[in-house]
This record gives sequence, structure tokens and C-alpha cells, in this order.
Amino acid sequence: MESKVSRRLKQPPAKEVIQYIFQPRTTREFFTKNFEVLTQINLAHLVMLDQQEILDKTTTATLANALLKMRREGPEVVELDEAREDAYFNYEAHLIRLIGQNVGGRLHTARSRNDIGATNDRIRARGFVIRICSALAGLCDAALSQADAYADYVMPGYTHMQAAQPITYGYYLSALVEAWSRDIDRLMHVLETLDGCPMGACALAGTSFPVDRTLTSTLLGFSQPLGNALDSVASRDFALELSAALSIMMITCSRMVQDFYIWSTPEFGYLTFPDSIAGTSSIMPQKKNPVVLEYLRGKTAQLIGLTSAALTTVKSTHFSHSGDSSRESTRTCWESCEEALKSLELMKLLVRDVQPERERMASRAANDFSTVTDLADLLVRKADLSFRDAHHIIGAVVRRALDEGLPATAITPAMIDDATAEQVGRPAGLSAEDVAQCLDPIRNVNSRQSYGAPAPQGVRERLDVQRRALDTCTTALDATVTRIDDAAALLEQRTRNLAAG
Repeated sequence: MESKVSRRLKQPPAKEVIQYIFQPRTTREFFTKNFEVLTQINLAHLVMLDQQEILDKTTTATLANALLKMRREGPEVVELDEAREDAYFNYEAHLIRLIGQNVGGRLHTARSRNDIGATNDRIRARGFVIRICSALAGLCDAALSQADAYADYVMPGYTHMQAAQPITYGYYLSALVEAWSRDIDRLMHVLETLDGCPMGACALAGTSFPVDRTLTSTLLGFSQPLGNALDSVASRDFALELSAALSIMMITCSRMVQDFYIWSTPEFGYLTFPDSIAGTSSIMPQKKNPVVLEYLRGKTAQLIGLTSAALTTVKSTHFSHSGDSSRESTRTCWESCEEALKSLELMKLLVRDVQPERERMASRAANDFSTVTDLADLLVRKADLSFRDAHHIIGAVVRRALDEGLPATAITPAMIDDATAEQVGRPAGLSAEDVAQCLDPIRNVNSRQSYGAPAPQGVRERLDVQRRALDTCTTALDATVTRIDDAAALLEQRTRNLAAG
């Protein structure tokens, strides 16, 4: 018995080869996911073969009708044989069963599984990028709405997980949108990276048939064919770039999740989760567990691992087509995309439904010494001191308050005078009103009006800028979708014209 796909091989594949290598690429799930893209590629290639008169009209019309019949009937009617190695050979075998090998076998003229697979991967990645960009834009939109609503909800800002300076919850969400906007930019760059069509590259060296690669590229929604046949089949760097971009995106998400994890504990009490996004305990009746947060932290680690696996898979492969560089390296990318889409839905749920506890946040900001940097600034402005002296003085005041068990709001001008006298030999002479204003977290935040600072008015102005930038990205994404849809409509029209003879 010979191989079912080549007479070069005089033996059928070993059962272990079928089980471990071919079977995963011939499952019903895998075939179904690739069926529509493979059909598009086949139709575009067929239209090109017809226009270039590489195949005669009778043959191309027969092929067109057979391919349209396969699309109507769907992937379920295709018999899957693991011994045929992969989805493509099973697709071709069904086509040949419909119209015979003499006609059905002609569709493979001037192409290879190599350029078909590379094109399939680019189309599949393109679809994922569009969906992920849309989901990420939705997350940003939700965060911008919440940032606007909570732009004046004062809370402590942290460095090293120690209270640093007062900010607002809206300002925090706006900062996340800045980072996610860069993630959108990275994903939009992935769209540019993968916007080239490999069809016509064949195995690695093009073809002697007079193909029109530009036509095939246009019909599949690409802006141009790739410029080098070898690179076309050798490179899946767009998948690596996509995986890396998703890992970076999820790292930002996990950092927000970690903040939410801490801030939702009773010890902090800054955030309240609705019961609809929490879990409970099988034994402890009082428990309300942050299951969404823990899921997202775990998925971030998983995406990082998948990206590392892809990079390691490609490392040290030859710069040409091979199973590890082209197939194994992209497998992890599809899993990353699926998990990223799920994660973004959960992130949007968190941003939209988690409620900040205004009084608790403001109380902590008032009492945990996050306001005292303004006291040092006040000494610079009104006591004619260098900032370094002011820093030492306020540090001594904080130390005294801690030793005496006093909150920040209990700091007095007298305490500042004592520390100033010890540092520079004279009192500071600050008024009680000035000290109180510095220690008031609301006034403290409102006074921070430098570019990019947390004053509510400045935050809301920045939100307008962020919305416009998000609209620009959405418009560019819509233009890409329109180009792809227009190409699909053109391909449909050309195919039906071809089928009609």
C-alpha cells in the first residue's frame, strides 16, 4: 500500500506518525476552522488561473461550480482521512471525488501547500487582529466612560505599594487607556506586517506559469503580494509579533487586575465587586472570592508561555518552509488569540461593573501621608527653603506623627516649625490654612494641573484626546474591514461569473 498523497512514498505513514502528527491537523474542529479560508484561497486562485488562461474555460467553470457546491454543503460533508496528512489534502480529495482527478487535480496548478498555508495563516491572523482590536477598543471605551464618571474620586496613588501622592480613580483608569492605546497601535502594526499575500510563491521559488499575483492578492483582501517567494513561505513573523503584542497587552491587564485584587480586600476596601462576577467557597460561608481576577492573572501567564514557546520553536530553524517554523510556531498564536478575546471580555466586565468606594478612598488619602509632598513644596514656595531641606523637614514631621500615632491630618504648623528649626535654625512660619489645604487630598489633587497630572479638569481634557485617538484607530480598522469585505464581494462576483460559463 502506498501513501495516499504521493507515489514517491511506497509505504503508508506509520500509525504513530498518523496519531501524533497528521491526526491533530485532520480533526473535524481543525478542518472546520480552516474550511472557509481555504475555500476563499481556492476561489481566488481559480479566478486568477482563468483570467491568465492557464486553465481553459470549461475546466474553470467546472471547478468553480464544484467549489461553490462544497461551500454550500459545508465542511461537515468532507470525509476526513488522517492518512492524507492535513486539511488541504482532504479538501482536495473531496473536490476530486466530485468532479474527477483530471479536472479536480488541475486546481493545484501553479501553487503549493506552502503558499496556501502561509496565506491561510495570514488571513486567519488578520481576522483575529480585527476582532481583538475591536474588543480592546471596547475595553478602552468602557474605561474612558468610567474615568469620566470618577475623575474626582480621590484615592491614594502608590509607588512600591506604599502611599505616595493623591490621585483619582478616573485618573488611574485614564492611565490604563494610555497603555491599552499603545497595544492597539501594536496590533495595527501587526495588520500592516501581515498585509501581503504569499499566493504565487508556490513552494519557495515562484512558478513558470504566467500567474497574476496582484490579482490573487486583491481578491483575498491584501494590498499587495509579498515581494520575495522564499520569504513568503519561510516567515511567520507576523504571528510572533501578534503573540508578543498580546502578551504585552495582557501584562498591562494583569497589573490592573493585581491592583483590583488588593484594593478589593477588606483591608483596603477601595473597590466593591458585584456578586455576579465573584465566586464562593465550598466550606466557608462568608467567602466572596475574586475568581475573575485570578482567571485573568493565570491567562496572562499562559499567553506569555505561548509566546515564549513560539519564539523558541522558530529559533534555529532554516530560513525556508518547515513543519516546526511554519506550523508548530503558529499553533500557539491561535490559542493566544482565543484566550485574549475571552480575557478582554472579562476585563471590560471588570472595568464597567466594579464600584469605587469614594469615602473609603478619600479617608485613606487624607490619613496615610500621601499628601505631605505638597507640604515640602509649600516650604519651597513660602519659607524660601531648598527642596532638599524641605524634604528632610517634612520627613522628620512624618516620623514624629508616626511615633505619636497621629494621622497626616493632625500635622500642625508648630510641628513643621520644630523640624524646620532643627534643620535650618529658624521656624518655617507657615499658616494653619496653608498647611490644611496641602493636607486636604481633594485640594491637593485639584492643585496638580501640570500636563498629565490628576486634576479632574485636566483628566477630562485628556479623556477627550484619548477618545479622538480611539476614534481614529477605529476608523482605520473599519477601513481595513471595508477593504476585505469589498474584496470578498468582488471574489464572489468573479466566481459566480466563472461558474456561469
